[in-house]
Amino acid sequence: MAAADRLRLTSRIMLMDPTGAVLLFLTAAPDSSGFTRWITPGGGVDPGETHQVAARRELREETGRDFSDVGEAVWTYDFEVSYDQADHDRGHAEYFHVPSERFEPVSTFWTDEEHIDVTDWRWFSAEELETGEEVFEPAYLPTLIRELR
Repeated sequence: MAAADRLRLTSRIMLMDPTGAVLLFLTAAPDSSGFTRWITPGGGVDPGETHQVAARRELREETGRDFSDVGEAVWTYDFEVSYDQADHDRGHAEYFHVPSERFEPVSTFWTDEEHIDVTDWRWFSAEELETGEEVFEPAYLPTLIRELR
């Protein structure tokens, strides 16, 4: 299948602390521009995985913590991908809400690529995203945070 005709399935996690803030990672988009944006933990669904299994695996890989249950998807998002170095042109993301205390993620299980592409992490409230200068994806994120609080 050509890169211009590929759908990528992803699981994303709204890891939310008791104040309603979510953990986001500052990461480089697959684009030659060097564009960065804040996104939730998560990533691709591997062959044979469900979105739930991928969400649990991605949480462990990206935060260093095991979460026994991610529940059911709370939001789905279908989108077009226009980054010039992406290996897909469409995406389908399922978002999971996982309550947690605030903690500092560790990079122990990151891939080599994540050690390059992920440059920061931070807990954000919906208000901080809306009033700050930070670029984040998807645009619906502050609304979703409020709905899950």
